[in-house]
This record gives sequence, structure tokens and C-alpha cells, in this order.
Amino acid sequence: MAKENTYIEAIGRRKTSVARVRITPDSKGGVTVNNKNLPEAFPTALLQKTVLEALDKAADKGKFKVTAMVKGGGITSQAESVRLGISRALVEYDHTLRGTLKKEGYLKRDPRSKERRKFGLKKARKAPQWSKR
Repeated sequence: MAKENTYIEAIGRRKTSVARVRITPDSKGGVTVNNKNLPEAFPTALLQKTVLEALDKAADKGKFKVTAMVKGGGITSQAESVRLGISRALVEYDHTLRGTLKKEGYLKRDPRSKERRKFGLKKARKAPQWSKR
């Protein structure tokens, strides 16, 4: 268990987005992403739910103040990278949460990313139109 007035930092990644997440034990709670409140950073309810899923499963929603700094990627991959960072930080805080979060798949880093474009092709796999003559 962590001491009072300290934080636990973890990194979450998804595609090209990287989230540095800090959780601090705090009775008020709250989530801040890039110095913005959660609804400002992630406007849709689905993205907000994605960010808070790990805290909901751990039943620690009001116990922590979450601060995240996210760079790169799109808005969905940023939300998923924040969720991974929160999950990793929660496991570091309390190892008994690992089984719960792992079963839900929140500790799994999604490695899928855009495939690079190869020479002679229009995109990663799309070939130029072929004509016989």
C-alpha cells in the first residue's frame, strides 16, 4: 500500500498514443486529462466510460485522484491508453486487483497499429490497378 500524499505513476500505450497516468489517494476523486476535466478531454459518454472502466471494476472510483498526460494518436486510442495506465497504477497500488482487472482485459496492451506503406504499392497492401495490355 502507498503512503499518504504520494502518487503512483504508470504508462499506458495504444497505437501511437502514450498516456502517463498518476493516481493519488484522495477522498474527493476526479479525473484530469491534459489539465482538462474528463468531459472536456473526452466529450462522448462512451470515451468517458472507457477511461473509468478500470476504476469501476476496482470499486475505487472515489478513492483516487487521477491525472493523465496523453500524447499522440486519436481520441479513442488516447482513452484506451489512459485506461491501461490507470489499470497498471491500480495493480501497483493493490496487487489483489490484478485478477479482476486481468479477467476484464484491462491489463492487456493492444499491439495493433497501422501497417507501413511498402514501395510499389499505393497503401500497405493495395496494389496499383493491373492491366494485361
